[in-house]
Amino acid sequence: MSDQNLRTRIKEMLVKNLMLQTTADQITDDMPLFGPGGLGLDSIDALELVVSMEKTFGVGVPNSEVAATALRSVNTIHDYIVEKQSEAAGAA
Repeated sequence: MSDQNLRTRIKEMLVKNLMLQTTADQITDDMPLFGPGGLGLDSIDALELVVSMEKTFGVGVPNSEVAATALRSVNTIHDYIVEKQSEAAGAA
């Protein structure tokens, strides 16, 4: 899967699973997901996002420290998924 396709799938997952009042096209790759000036997600959304990532991409987030780094933007989610999937492929 190309990098841009993966980013598009991440955006679609965000909109669908978090029931955002926005479209995937309105989410930029480096837009902050949490706090003001971004999508404004909260801690409940973070839990939902972790579950959605596991269902959609087979990638889990082990703890809140990892989540704080990995779930900042579409780009950081993308990089995290790519890293975890390549680790899993290397271990298989």
